[in-house]
Amino acid sequence: MEGIYVILILLGAFIVYSIIMLLMQRRIMKSLTEAEFRAGYRKAQLIDIREQKDFEGGHILGARNIPLSQLKMRIKELRPDQPVYLYDQAGIRTGKAAQMIRRHRGIKDIYQLKGGFKLWTGKVKTKKK
Repeated sequence: MEGIYVILILLGAFIVYSIIMLLMQRRIMKSLTEAEFRAGYRKAQLIDIREQKDFEGGHILGARNIPLSQLKMRIKELRPDQPVYLYDQAGIRTGKAAQMIRRHRGIKDIYQLKGGFKLWTGKVKTKKK
């Protein structure tokens, strides 16, 4: 019986932690619809945080690939004087990227594509094989 209580406490702690992180991410970055994203991404740093093979399979025209797994090492590539527009496949990992960018580069203008690349209907570039 005590094991169940421990599991429930751990589960509750995980849920509370997840909610806190979600709220913090919403404060750090703003989610934009595709139309809003299109209106501003050309005047910003457009970053695709998916892995390279996903990026090569298709990405938003003009995007630079900095995978989330490499972001901490490549964070200095981001200019602190320009907004950052982020996207991934479904809009799930951008929150973690935004936290890293805010913490390590001090950039406050961070935006994400709501729904991620899978909902993008604009121009796409693919790597020719």
